[in-house]
Amino acid sequence: MTATPQTLTRFVMGAAVTAAILFLVWYFSSIVVYILVSAVLAIMGCPLVCRLTHIRIKGWQVPRWLAALATLVLIWTIVATLCSLFVPLVFNKVYQLSTLDIGSVMRTIEEPIARTQNYLRTFFSIPESQFSLPEALIKTLSGIVNVNSVNAVFSSIVGVTLHSVVAVFSISFITFFFLKDDGLFYSMVTAVFPAKYVDNVTRALDSITVLLSRYFVGILTESSLLMIAVSLAMIAFGMKAGDAFFIGLVMGVMNVVPYAGPLIGGIISVFLGIVSPIEGMSVGHTAAVIACSLLVLKGLDDFVLQPTLYSERVKAHPLEIFLVILIAGSLAGIVGMLLAIPSYTVLRVFAKEFFSQYRLVRQLTEKI
Repeated sequence: MTATPQTLTRFVMGAAVTAAILFLVWYFSSIVVYILVSAVLAIMGCPLVCRLTHIRIKGWQVPRWLAALATLVLIWTIVATLCSLFVPLVFNKVYQLSTLDIGSVMRTIEEPIARTQNYLRTFFSIPESQFSLPEALIKTLSGIVNVNSVNAVFSSIVGVTLHSVVAVFSISFITFFFLKDDGLFYSMVTAVFPAKYVDNVTRALDSITVLLSRYFVGILTESSLLMIAVSLAMIAFGMKAGDAFFIGLVMGVMNVVPYAGPLIGGIISVFLGIVSPIEGMSVGHTAAVIACSLLVLKGLDDFVLQPTLYSERVKAHPLEIFLVILIAGSLAGIVGMLLAIPSYTVLRVFAKEFFSQYRLVRQLTEKI
């Protein structure tokens, strides 16, 4: 396509508007998150609202506001039920760590630590007086698991709880009106754009709704199955049910973060196995069982299934998804990796609607 002053001006103006919108989204990120979460919940609950509004009892039809309220109550009932299952596991594990005797833990792993220390001394030619692996581990674990750190965890939990109350109220309020007033979210978004672009924005929102719904359903399903598989595998090796479900919960939650999440979850799981080994197994054997089980369950998933799943769900090439996640992780760490695929999906859809005259955009969005 030949560049003309008109196309160049259009491109510059489009880039400027995009930059301004991205800045506003970043500046009001918490509010944007509330709106997006509410939109997702409204999309999930809209079919139920429609069904309820078609119910007739002796000529009386269920009003939409009542159907929206009932749907919202059902959504939060499901969320509260899930929290009631998993929150006690978390608090119980935090309490166990707060009463942990670091000295007894270190005594149980003294022999493998000594072998590891001798190997490191030989491999790196470190003088014996300059390096003590047990002392280094005790210092590290004492810094992680102590009264102050546990108090800090509880303080952060209190802060998160207060923030969660505000978030729950805001999301509930917004979701109720998204459910009650059909098309309200679309109206809010299209109101930002000039009237001549309303059709483009509407098509973009339709595509985004389908792609992100497929993506979120896929990742939640995958994480739930992983949580169940890890929990059952740990129980099969003789781990207590509480510890097994906690490790499964950690892996399931961390699996939401592509690539880095399962690695962090695996480290946490092995640490938990060290401080509370499987009955009848040594600490080293427990750590090996956990590590090998997680490698088997996650190895194929992380490097083959996840890129394919993400690419199929959001209609992008696996290498494209992998590079986007790496770039997002470099720019914004774990949060960037968590939001990389949804954000990239939104950008691709809007690019297709407004910049399809460019060959690069056509190549990146041809499958949408």
